[in-house]
Amino acid sequence: MGSTSAHKNEGLGRRDVIKRSAALGLITVPTMSFLSACASSDSSDESVKKGKTSAKNPLGVNETAGLDVVIFDGGFGQQYAIDAEKQYTTAFPKAKVKHTATQKIQSQLQPRFNGGTPPDLIDNSGAEQMDMGVLVGKKQLLDLTPLMDAPSIDDPSKKVRDTLRPGVLEMGQFDGDPVWVMYYAYTVYGVWYSQTALDNLDAQYPENWDDMLALCEKAKKKGIAGWTYAGKYPYYLPFSLYPFIAKIGGREVLDKIDNLEPNAWKDPAVKAAFEAYYELYKKGYILKGTPGLTHIQSQTEWTKGKALFIPNGSWVENEAAPTTPKDFKMMVGAPSSLDSSDKLPFGTVWAAGGEPFIVPAKAKNKEGGMEQLRIMLSEAASKNFTKQVKSLSAFNGGTDGLTLSTAMQAGVDVLKKAGDNVVNPRLQDWYAKLQKEQIGTAGIGEMMAGRLTPAEAIKKIQAYADAAAKDQSIKHYKHQ
Repeated sequence: MGSTSAHKNEGLGRRDVIKRSAALGLITVPTMSFLSACASSDSSDESVKKGKTSAKNPLGVNETAGLDVVIFDGGFGQQYAIDAEKQYTTAFPKAKVKHTATQKIQSQLQPRFNGGTPPDLIDNSGAEQMDMGVLVGKKQLLDLTPLMDAPSIDDPSKKVRDTLRPGVLEMGQFDGDPVWVMYYAYTVYGVWYSQTALDNLDAQYPENWDDMLALCEKAKKKGIAGWTYAGKYPYYLPFSLYPFIAKIGGREVLDKIDNLEPNAWKDPAVKAAFEAYYELYKKGYILKGTPGLTHIQSQTEWTKGKALFIPNGSWVENEAAPTTPKDFKMMVGAPSSLDSSDKLPFGTVWAAGGEPFIVPAKAKNKEGGMEQLRIMLSEAASKNFTKQVKSLSAFNGGTDGLTLSTAMQAGVDVLKKAGDNVVNPRLQDWYAKLQKEQIGTAGIGEMMAGRLTPAEAIKKIQAYADAAAKDQSIKHYKHQ
């Protein structure tokens, strides 16, 4: 697995597809207490005085002001951010950077948002990710357009926006031109597996559902489960289920679902996809005990070889590294075809920006927060990120000279095969509670645990979507 320049062009030609996209942060579980806190803050803006703009300081960072950064300490860890912060202090030696790493983003930051004293830069990810749709709707975020229009660190003749992978900038837009979120990682979602495990079964990755079921049956006879997933957080299932739906019925099915259109969930493609996944449960192809597993526990069972497949994102390579055998040969595949009547070809995949970074509207050092992101979007910082966490970044490049793991190369290959057939559902950042707590957990999760039939799950989910569409307390978004 030598170095490759394929990354430079892997996303080209997909702008129209991903333009309507969103990225998934890792996981989102908003609570009303946070939403109320965001809405109730009325503290005055205590921003530090803006510095003098120059070629070296295009955003006008106050060179002596401190920078307060909070990073989600999850699948990507925090070292990549610490390294980028060192570049900030090199540029501004008199500035002190306060770095905080946590898995409790909402719990720790709710009081600060409520008091009008949020950090300057936040990696808004993890199980306690703050609801991006609500933050945007409540005007809690800074428009990052000045960052997008600033010169890039590597080539001042280019704007930062011109150095991003196709679609990344649009992912941070919710309603019009402002850019509210900078998704730093570039993630491939799909069905993850061990090539070694398939080789041991003398099998190839199944490109159609009949072959998927046959392989699961073969594995079952060897005492190996076909699938496992994050049972306690079943909203991981859509990582492969949503592109499966789009593949069967076309991407317009996902658009209707995102738009909260009446009866969107009753589309025949949804029914077919749900019934196919339910068959995994009915035939005993799901690892026993899966509904009680966390994402880490399910990944550990998978890397131990107890299950062949797991729906996940490309952060899984780094997150599961402590339990992954050296000869595992981690790979990712696009959802299998249901049958020959599918609207989109095999290879249709969900790929998008991930790891959302935000600068709060009430941050004291807004320019500093944006400058830190500008540093992170340099080739050096991007390459460091890729080396450390085995994931592509939003910077369109930064892989020359790097030796890619099997998982990263598989991600690149999947994107190449997908071509224009890349989809990006927006539910998770438009309507986080609906997606995670209701659709993911109360609907799909209950179905995969055998407590709902596909028909019952669809009826329940449609009711949740209809309620969200009628809820005037939340901001509604539509595909443009």
